[in-house]
Amino acid sequence: MRSIILSDVLLTPFNTFGIAARAKRFARIDTVEALLELRASPAWTEGRRLIVGGGSNVLFTQDFDGLVVHMATKGHADLGDDGTDRLVAVAAGESWDGFVRTSLAAGWPGLENLALIPGSVGAAPVQNIGAYGLELAERFAWLEALDPDTGVMTQLDADACAFGYRDSVFKHALKARAIITRVVFRLPLRWQPRLTYADLAQRLARQSAVDPSAAQIADSVTAIRREKLPDPAVVGNAGSFFKNPMVDAATCAALRAQEPSLVAHAQADGRSKLAAAWLIDRCGWRGRSVAGSSGRAAVHDRHALVLVNRGGASGAEVLALAEAIRADVLQRFGVALEPEPLVV
Repeated sequence: MRSIILSDVLLTPFNTFGIAARAKRFARIDTVEALLELRASPAWTEGRRLIVGGGSNVLFTQDFDGLVVHMATKGHADLGDDGTDRLVAVAAGESWDGFVRTSLAAGWPGLENLALIPGSVGAAPVQNIGAYGLELAERFAWLEALDPDTGVMTQLDADACAFGYRDSVFKHALKARAIITRVVFRLPLRWQPRLTYADLAQRLARQSAVDPSAAQIADSVTAIRREKLPDPAVVGNAGSFFKNPMVDAATCAALRAQEPSLVAHAQADGRSKLAAAWLIDRCGWRGRSVAGSSGRAAVHDRHALVLVNRGGASGAEVLALAEAIRADVLQRFGVALEPEPLVV
Protein backbone atom coordinates (compact mmCIF):
# COMPACT_ATOMS: atom_id res chain seq x y z
CA MET A 1 0.00 0.00 0.00
CA ARG A 2 1.35 3.39 -0.98
CA SER A 3 2.23 5.74 1.88
CA ILE A 4 0.51 9.14 1.74
CA ILE A 5 2.20 12.11 3.37
CA LEU A 6 -0.11 14.77 4.78
CA SER A 7 0.76 18.31 5.89
CA ASP A 8 -0.19 20.26 9.03
CA VAL A 9 -2.04 17.44 10.81
CA LEU A 10 -3.69 17.84 14.22
CA LEU A 11 -2.26 15.25 16.61
CA THR A 12 -5.07 15.23 19.18
CA PRO A 13 -6.36 11.79 18.00
CA PHE A 14 -2.83 10.37 18.18
CA ASN A 15 -1.99 11.07 21.84
CA THR A 16 -4.04 9.94 24.81
CA PHE A 17 -3.39 13.21 26.65
CA GLY A 18 -5.50 14.85 23.95
CA ILE A 19 -2.96 17.63 23.42
CA ALA A 20 -3.77 19.78 20.38
CA ALA A 21 -0.28 19.85 18.86
CA ARG A 22 0.23 19.72 15.09
CA ALA A 23 2.66 17.83 12.88
CA LYS A 24 4.35 19.48 9.91
CA ARG A 25 4.20 16.15 8.06
CA PHE A 26 2.21 13.00 8.89
CA ALA A 27 2.03 9.49 7.42
CA ARG A 28 -0.11 6.52 8.41
CA ILE A 29 1.65 3.19 7.85
CA ASP A 30 -0.50 0.11 7.25
CA THR A 31 2.19 -2.27 5.95
CA VAL A 32 5.93 -2.77 6.24
CA GLU A 33 6.13 -2.16 2.49
CA ALA A 34 4.54 1.27 3.00
CA LEU A 35 7.13 2.02 5.67
CA LEU A 36 9.96 1.12 3.30
CA GLU A 37 8.39 3.30 0.62
CA LEU A 38 8.07 6.20 3.04
CA ARG A 39 11.72 5.80 3.99
CA ALA A 40 12.65 6.34 0.31
CA SER A 41 10.70 9.62 0.11
CA PRO A 42 12.24 13.11 0.54
CA ALA A 43 10.10 13.71 3.64
CA TRP A 44 12.07 11.02 5.48
CA THR A 45 15.25 13.09 5.54
CA GLU A 46 13.79 16.60 5.65
CA GLY A 47 13.91 16.91 9.42
CA ARG A 48 13.04 15.15 12.64
CA ARG A 49 10.97 11.98 12.75
CA LEU A 50 8.70 10.62 15.46
CA ILE A 51 7.12 7.15 15.46
CA VAL A 52 3.80 6.83 17.29
CA GLY A 53 1.43 3.94 17.90
CA GLY A 54 -1.47 4.46 20.29
CA GLY A 55 0.07 7.68 21.59
CA SER A 56 -0.29 6.52 25.20
CA ASN A 57 3.27 7.32 26.21
CA VAL A 58 3.98 10.71 24.65
CA LEU A 59 3.46 14.29 25.81
CA PHE A 60 3.54 16.96 23.11
CA THR A 61 4.67 20.29 24.54
CA GLN A 62 4.78 22.02 21.16
CA ASP A 63 4.02 21.46 17.49
CA PHE A 64 6.25 18.86 15.85
CA ASP A 65 8.32 20.42 13.08
CA GLY A 66 9.01 17.18 11.26
CA LEU A 67 7.45 13.88 10.18
CA VAL A 68 5.14 11.92 12.51
CA VAL A 69 4.81 8.28 11.44
CA HIS A 70 1.73 6.52 12.77
CA MET A 71 2.26 2.75 12.85
CA ALA A 72 -1.15 1.22 12.08
CA THR A 73 -0.10 -2.23 10.86
CA LYS A 74 -2.46 -5.08 11.81
CA GLY A 75 -2.46 -8.83 12.09
CA HIS A 76 -1.12 -11.72 14.14
CA ALA A 77 0.11 -15.22 13.34
CA ASP A 78 0.42 -18.44 15.30
CA LEU A 79 3.98 -19.66 14.71
CA GLY A 80 3.40 -22.96 16.50
CA ASP A 81 5.05 -24.13 19.71
CA ASP A 82 8.42 -25.37 20.87
CA GLY A 83 7.06 -27.84 23.42
CA THR A 84 7.08 -25.24 26.20
CA ASP A 85 5.58 -22.08 24.76
CA ARG A 86 3.31 -21.06 21.91
CA LEU A 87 4.94 -18.45 19.68
CA VAL A 88 2.62 -15.72 18.43
CA ALA A 89 3.76 -12.89 16.13
CA VAL A 90 1.85 -9.60 16.29
CA ALA A 91 2.05 -6.50 14.08
CA ALA A 92 3.30 -3.35 15.81
CA GLY A 93 0.15 -1.36 15.10
CA GLU A 94 -2.22 -3.72 16.89
CA SER A 95 -3.90 -2.44 20.05
CA TRP A 96 -2.20 -3.98 23.08
CA ASP A 97 -5.41 -4.68 24.98
CA GLY A 98 -7.03 -5.87 21.77
CA PHE A 99 -4.29 -8.47 21.34
CA VAL A 100 -4.55 -9.56 24.98
CA ARG A 101 -8.26 -10.23 24.42
CA THR A 102 -7.60 -11.93 21.08
CA SER A 103 -5.01 -14.23 22.62
CA LEU A 104 -7.36 -15.25 25.43
CA ALA A 105 -10.20 -15.90 23.00
CA ALA A 106 -7.85 -18.15 21.00
CA GLY A 107 -7.00 -20.14 24.12
CA TRP A 108 -3.52 -18.65 24.56
CA PRO A 109 -3.22 -17.47 28.19
CA GLY A 110 -0.22 -15.64 29.59
CA LEU A 111 -0.86 -11.93 29.10
CA GLU A 112 -4.01 -11.58 31.21
CA ASN A 113 -2.28 -9.56 33.98
CA LEU A 114 -1.47 -6.90 31.36
CA ALA A 115 -5.09 -6.36 30.28
CA LEU A 116 -6.35 -2.82 29.56
CA ILE A 117 -2.90 -1.24 29.33
CA PRO A 118 -3.31 1.45 26.66
CA GLY A 119 -1.10 1.72 23.61
CA SER A 120 0.09 -0.48 20.77
CA VAL A 121 1.97 -3.76 20.60
CA GLY A 122 4.98 -2.08 19.00
CA ALA A 123 5.33 0.38 21.87
CA ALA A 124 5.07 -2.29 24.57
CA PRO A 125 8.72 -3.51 24.40
CA VAL A 126 10.05 0.06 24.43
CA GLN A 127 8.51 0.60 27.85
CA ASN A 128 8.73 -3.04 28.94
CA ILE A 129 5.17 -2.60 30.15
CA GLY A 130 4.18 -4.31 33.36
CA ALA A 131 1.32 -4.54 35.83
CA TYR A 132 -0.18 -6.77 38.51
CA GLY A 133 2.87 -8.97 38.94
CA LEU A 134 3.93 -9.45 35.30
CA GLU A 135 6.27 -7.69 32.88
CA LEU A 136 6.29 -7.99 29.10
CA ALA A 137 9.90 -9.25 29.18
CA GLU A 138 8.67 -12.49 30.80
CA ARG A 139 6.53 -13.29 27.74
CA PHE A 140 8.88 -11.95 25.07
CA ALA A 141 10.57 -14.06 22.38
CA TRP A 142 11.97 -11.59 19.84
CA LEU A 143 11.00 -8.62 17.70
CA GLU A 144 11.66 -7.35 14.20
CA ALA A 145 12.70 -3.78 13.60
CA LEU A 146 13.77 -1.52 10.76
CA ASP A 147 16.95 0.51 10.95
CA PRO A 148 15.67 3.92 9.75
CA ASP A 149 19.09 4.94 8.42
CA THR A 150 20.09 1.82 6.47
CA GLY A 151 16.68 0.31 5.72
CA VAL A 152 17.87 -3.07 7.02
CA MET A 153 15.44 -5.26 8.97
CA THR A 154 16.90 -6.83 12.10
CA GLN A 155 15.73 -9.36 14.70
CA LEU A 156 16.40 -8.67 18.38
CA ASP A 157 16.03 -11.18 21.20
CA ALA A 158 15.45 -10.37 24.87
CA ASP A 159 19.15 -9.91 25.63
CA ALA A 160 19.55 -7.46 22.75
CA CYS A 161 16.51 -5.49 24.00
CA ALA A 162 18.17 -5.04 27.42
CA PHE A 163 14.88 -4.94 29.31
CA GLY A 164 14.74 -3.25 32.70
CA TYR A 165 12.07 -1.72 34.88
CA ARG A 166 10.00 0.31 32.39
CA ASP A 167 13.13 0.41 30.29
CA SER A 168 14.80 -1.08 27.22
CA VAL A 169 17.56 -0.47 24.69
CA PHE A 170 15.03 1.51 22.64
CA LYS A 171 15.25 4.32 25.17
CA HIS A 172 19.04 4.39 25.00
CA ALA A 173 21.40 2.97 22.35
CA LEU A 174 18.61 2.30 19.85
CA LYS A 175 16.56 5.40 20.55
CA ALA A 176 15.38 6.67 17.14
CA ARG A 177 17.52 3.93 15.54
CA ALA A 178 14.95 1.13 15.40
CA ILE A 179 11.33 1.09 14.25
CA ILE A 180 9.60 -1.97 15.70
CA THR A 181 7.43 -3.67 13.07
CA ARG A 182 6.50 -7.01 14.68
CA VAL A 183 6.75 -8.59 18.14
CA VAL A 184 6.80 -12.33 18.89
CA PHE A 185 5.55 -13.56 22.26
CA ARG A 186 6.08 -16.78 24.21
CA LEU A 187 2.78 -17.85 25.78
CA PRO A 188 3.14 -20.82 28.15
CA LEU A 189 1.52 -24.10 27.20
CA ARG A 190 1.45 -25.16 30.87
CA TRP A 191 -0.11 -21.98 32.16
CA GLN A 192 -0.28 -21.08 35.84
CA PRO A 193 -2.12 -18.03 37.20
CA ARG A 194 0.07 -15.15 38.39
CA LEU A 195 -1.59 -13.90 41.60
CA THR A 196 1.29 -12.29 43.49
CA TYR A 197 -0.27 -8.80 43.35
CA ALA A 198 -2.32 -8.25 46.52
CA ASP A 199 -5.19 -6.23 44.99
CA LEU A 200 -5.72 -8.85 42.31
CA ALA A 201 -5.58 -11.81 44.70
CA GLN A 202 -8.01 -10.12 47.10
CA ARG A 203 -10.54 -9.32 44.37
CA LEU A 204 -10.49 -12.89 43.08
CA ALA A 205 -10.84 -14.20 46.64
CA ARG A 206 -13.94 -12.05 47.14
CA GLN A 207 -15.35 -13.68 44.02
CA SER A 208 -14.54 -17.12 45.46
CA ALA A 209 -12.33 -17.77 42.43
CA VAL A 210 -10.17 -20.49 44.02
CA ASP A 211 -8.73 -21.62 40.69
CA PRO A 212 -9.27 -18.58 38.41
CA SER A 213 -9.09 -18.83 34.65
CA ALA A 214 -6.98 -16.48 32.56
CA ALA A 215 -10.17 -14.73 31.42
CA GLN A 216 -11.28 -14.19 35.05
CA ILE A 217 -7.88 -12.68 35.84
CA ALA A 218 -8.10 -10.38 32.82
CA ASP A 219 -11.59 -9.29 33.83
CA SER A 220 -10.46 -8.60 37.40
CA VAL A 221 -7.42 -6.63 36.25
CA THR A 222 -9.66 -4.64 33.91
CA ALA A 223 -12.10 -3.86 36.72
CA ILE A 224 -9.31 -2.75 39.07
CA ARG A 225 -7.76 -0.51 36.44
CA ARG A 226 -11.13 1.07 35.62
CA GLU A 227 -11.76 1.79 39.30
CA LYS A 228 -8.36 3.41 39.80
CA LEU A 229 -7.52 5.03 36.47
CA PRO A 230 -9.44 7.44 34.23
CA ASP A 231 -10.40 6.37 30.71
CA PRO A 232 -8.25 8.35 28.22
CA ALA A 233 -11.27 8.52 25.91
CA VAL A 234 -13.04 10.56 28.60
CA VAL A 235 -10.23 12.36 30.44
CA GLY A 236 -6.91 12.89 28.68
CA ASN A 237 -4.03 11.10 30.41
CA ALA A 238 -1.09 8.76 29.77
CA GLY A 239 -1.64 6.44 32.70
CA SER A 240 1.13 6.47 35.29
CA PHE A 241 3.19 9.58 34.61
CA PHE A 242 6.16 8.71 36.83
CA LYS A 243 8.15 5.54 37.35
CA ASN A 244 8.24 4.02 40.83
CA PRO A 245 11.74 5.03 41.98
CA MET A 246 14.33 2.47 43.06
CA VAL A 247 16.48 3.25 46.13
CA ASP A 248 19.17 1.36 48.01
CA ALA A 249 18.50 -0.33 51.35
CA ALA A 250 20.07 2.45 53.42
CA THR A 251 17.99 5.14 51.73
CA CYS A 252 14.83 3.11 52.20
CA ALA A 253 15.58 2.59 55.89
CA ALA A 254 16.23 6.30 56.40
CA LEU A 255 12.98 7.22 54.64
CA ARG A 256 11.01 4.69 56.69
CA ALA A 257 12.45 6.16 59.89
CA GLN A 258 11.19 9.54 58.67
CA GLU A 259 7.89 8.17 57.35
CA PRO A 260 6.85 4.88 59.02
CA SER A 261 3.96 4.41 56.58
CA LEU A 262 6.28 4.54 53.55
CA VAL A 263 5.15 2.14 50.81
CA ALA A 264 8.17 0.21 49.53
CA HIS A 265 8.67 -3.19 47.94
CA ALA A 266 11.93 -5.12 48.39
CA GLN A 267 13.65 -6.20 45.18
CA ALA A 268 15.81 -9.23 44.48
CA ASP A 269 18.93 -7.06 44.11
CA GLY A 270 18.57 -5.61 47.61
CA ARG A 271 17.06 -2.31 46.51
CA SER A 272 13.52 -1.19 47.23
CA LYS A 273 10.90 0.11 44.82
CA LEU A 274 9.05 3.07 46.30
CA ALA A 275 5.44 3.80 45.41
CA ALA A 276 5.62 7.08 43.50
CA ALA A 277 1.87 7.56 44.03
CA TRP A 278 2.39 7.45 47.80
CA LEU A 279 5.21 10.02 47.65
CA ILE A 280 3.11 12.37 45.50
CA ASP A 281 0.02 11.89 47.66
CA ARG A 282 2.07 12.55 50.79
CA CYS A 283 3.08 15.88 49.29
CA GLY A 284 -0.59 16.76 48.95
CA TRP A 285 -0.87 16.76 45.19
CA ARG A 286 -3.85 14.46 44.63
CA GLY A 287 -6.62 16.36 42.81
CA ARG A 288 -4.55 19.55 42.63
CA SER A 289 -3.23 21.84 39.92
CA VAL A 290 -0.30 24.24 39.98
CA ALA A 291 -1.26 27.34 41.96
CA GLY A 292 -2.11 30.23 39.69
CA SER A 293 -2.48 28.00 36.61
CA SER A 294 -5.60 27.50 34.50
CA GLY A 295 -6.34 24.26 36.35
CA ARG A 296 -6.72 22.39 33.06
CA ALA A 297 -3.74 20.16 33.90
CA ALA A 298 -4.21 18.41 37.23
CA VAL A 299 -3.41 15.35 39.31
CA HIS A 300 -6.24 12.84 39.19
CA ASP A 301 -8.40 12.82 42.32
CA ARG A 302 -8.33 9.00 42.67
CA HIS A 303 -4.73 8.23 41.73
CA ALA A 304 -1.84 10.57 42.46
CA LEU A 305 0.37 8.97 39.80
CA VAL A 306 -1.93 10.05 36.97
CA LEU A 307 -1.78 13.54 35.50
CA VAL A 308 -4.87 14.53 33.54
CA ASN A 309 -5.96 17.01 30.91
CA ARG A 310 -9.30 18.31 32.21
CA GLY A 311 -9.91 19.89 28.83
CA GLY A 312 -7.89 22.26 26.70
CA ALA A 313 -4.61 21.85 28.59
CA SER A 314 -1.40 22.39 26.67
CA GLY A 315 1.52 20.02 26.93
CA ALA A 316 3.50 22.83 28.54
CA GLU A 317 0.90 23.04 31.32
CA VAL A 318 1.10 19.31 31.96
CA LEU A 319 4.89 19.49 32.00
CA ALA A 320 4.86 22.44 34.44
CA LEU A 321 2.64 20.40 36.76
CA ALA A 322 4.98 17.42 36.52
CA GLU A 323 8.01 19.59 37.32
CA ALA A 324 6.27 21.10 40.35
CA ILE A 325 5.46 17.61 41.65
CA ARG A 326 9.04 16.43 41.08
CA ALA A 327 10.41 19.44 42.95
CA ASP A 328 8.16 18.82 45.97
CA VAL A 329 8.98 15.11 46.16
CA LEU A 330 12.70 15.82 45.84
CA GLN A 331 12.60 18.48 48.54
CA ARG A 332 10.62 16.37 51.02
CA PHE A 333 12.07 12.91 50.41
CA GLY A 334 15.31 13.46 48.50
CA VAL A 335 13.98 11.16 45.78
CA ALA A 336 14.03 12.15 42.09
CA LEU A 337 10.98 11.03 40.11
CA GLU A 338 11.47 10.07 36.48
CA PRO A 339 8.67 10.62 33.95
CA GLU A 340 7.48 7.60 31.96
CA PRO A 341 6.15 9.39 28.83
CA LEU A 342 8.37 10.73 26.07
CA VAL A 343 8.28 14.53 26.27
CA VAL A 344 8.38 16.07 22.79
